[in-house]
Amino acid sequence: MSTEETREADASSPYTLQRETEETADDDYHAFWADEVADRVEARDPEEPVVIKGGISPSGVPHLGNMNEIMRGYYVAAVLRERGHEVRQVFTADDRDPLRKLPRTLCDLEGNLVDLGAVNAGALGRNLGSPYTDIPDPFGCCDSYGEHFSTIIQRSADALEVPIDLVSTTELYESGEFDPVVEHVLENRDQAAAVLSNYQDKVDGEYVPFNPICAECGKVTETVTGVDLEAGTVEYTCTDMEAGDRTISGCGHEGAATFREGKMPWRFEWPGQWQVLGVDFEPFGKDHAEGSWPSGEDIARNVLGIDPPVPMVYEWFTLDGEPFSSSQGNVILVSDVLEVLEPEVLRYFFAKDPAKARDFSIERLDLLVDEFDRFEATYFGEVDASEDERAFADRVYPLVMDGVSTAGEGSELSLEERAERIRLPYTFAAVLGMTDDPELREEIARREGHIPDDAPDWAVEDALARVERARNWARRTENEFDYELKRETIPDHEFDAATEVALEDLADFIEEGHDGEAIQGEIYEAARRHDVDVGDFFGAGYRLFFDESQGPKLGPFLGKVDQTFVVDRLRRER
Repeated sequence: MSTEETREADASSPYTLQRETEETADDDYHAFWADEVADRVEARDPEEPVVIKGGISPSGVPHLGNMNEIMRGYYVAAVLRERGHEVRQVFTADDRDPLRKLPRTLCDLEGNLVDLGAVNAGALGRNLGSPYTDIPDPFGCCDSYGEHFSTIIQRSADALEVPIDLVSTTELYESGEFDPVVEHVLENRDQAAAVLSNYQDKVDGEYVPFNPICAECGKVTETVTGVDLEAGTVEYTCTDMEAGDRTISGCGHEGAATFREGKMPWRFEWPGQWQVLGVDFEPFGKDHAEGSWPSGEDIARNVLGIDPPVPMVYEWFTLDGEPFSSSQGNVILVSDVLEVLEPEVLRYFFAKDPAKARDFSIERLDLLVDEFDRFEATYFGEVDASEDERAFADRVYPLVMDGVSTAGEGSELSLEERAERIRLPYTFAAVLGMTDDPELREEIARREGHIPDDAPDWAVEDALARVERARNWARRTENEFDYELKRETIPDHEFDAATEVALEDLADFIEEGHDGEAIQGEIYEAARRHDVDVGDFFGAGYRLFFDESQGPKLGPFLGKVDQTFVVDRLRRER
């Protein structure tokens, strides 16, 4: 292969980013992956506006994993805008796709997950095989099933301050925008079939790359019996559709459909979108990298006669170690995440290298928040960091924070103003969430030195907003912070003399300033010294702090609560 051929092959490989990250010379090094992609987009000398695209078939719950294309596209768009380009970020809802199976889990517009039995499932069952936009919304709030889930996608992007143009594929067909593409593909259907046969065995001499919608039953059918290019119609018979391990019955109707009354198969529809929308860059998951992308690139060049967009494959991430799965209930929506995290923390998560698989762990969100806080502190020069950490923070932090408003002012701050921000440690915020009293939360945070006396009001409000999020996290995961700390009054209790002396010893030890693990060890030692049953001694602590017989790991917990209160409570003074 010649050097020029190699360069062209690299330009069309969705894995080029990964290779260049590993092999690029130091003088070509980018601290941020989106800069590398932007270089490749600019090398195409694109027309303005530069178009960045993502897409999803709105078949069910649009979970956090589906935000990959939106957020990866957003960062490339942000870099290109920095460089002076006009950018349009498009996200297609492939809503003319047929419903092939009943989902087990759905969600309302507020993001609440419900089982299929909680909605009008009959309407879905009667419409298997029909386009999503022709199926009634099972919640009754939107014009169609497709619009319902597209609305959630739009709201998710809005919540993360990502400006997308949500485009309905159904509207592209119905408006006639797809007409030239459909006509060209059907006019060159022999060539289209020859190209696709390299990727799909079922393609034969009778193959026609168009699926009409039956005028009788509304289902998408794959059996085309004739094409009339002059009239702009295809003739069809409504036959059965194979959907995984089941068959969706056709009604047998014979009729004719215009180019606006059907859809192209996905392998042609995807490159058709590139042509109609003028797409310059599109990220996608590794499933497409090995499947649809090679055929899409081939169809773009050798059927449609266009250049495919710059591609970029991203690795999927898991949710608490398991793949995202609507059917298994292993999903979380953006709206759910923003109840436990600030938007900028989630935006940071998506700024990380897309070539690496990651786990989004709800159980250990505290680690992600700590990582973000360090990333932010690195930008402001507040912590010791490596050269790579500083380079990444300097480049990426402004993009992460662009458009993000404060809780206190409800408006965006300059980066200089953000230097005064306050980030309560996430687990400390969870401890504060054990009490409902906002004034007490602030009092404790100030007493523990987390809020300076001269902190601006917006910074204080932002800091305390994390408390409610951390509290939601504790409740969602039912972790060690999911308890109500009894601060106002000492719960009723009755201890024997030995237990009271052991509690006094523990109070003295904590007053000396030991950390949580040391406190945990002292609990055992104090019980043994005074011949108190260890289980009973832990129970005494839980009674004093929670009015419960059990609770979180006591030593680390007491190490996070303000020392004066802990010491006074152990001495039963308040």
